[in-house]
Amino acid sequence: MHFLLFYEFGTDYMQRRPPYRAEHLRLAWEAQERGELVLAGALADPADGAVLLFQGEDGRAARAFAEHDPYVKSGLVTHWSVRSWTTVVGEAAATPVRTVT
Repeated sequence: MHFLLFYEFGTDYMQRRPPYRAEHLRLAWEAQERGELVLAGALADPADGAVLLFQGEDGRAARAFAEHDPYVKSGLVTHWSVRSWTTVVGEAAATPVRTVT
């Protein structure tokens, strides 16, 4: 199954991010190496949030990531949520659907 972790950033995110970025990226790459995190990145124009795609049996890895992320702990992320995502098209789709009858 896939899970999306949504982040909302405060207005001063870009100015406050530098001291936390290395640790945030380290945690992200470790989650990717464990096979939990598939893709992640900030939204652009404006840079007011981010989306992280996790995979697994449930959303625990996504929630644990947010709870340990220095962006969240420092208040750079003003709100976060995890949503299950039913993926049906693409090589990595968790529940591929080719035809509808």
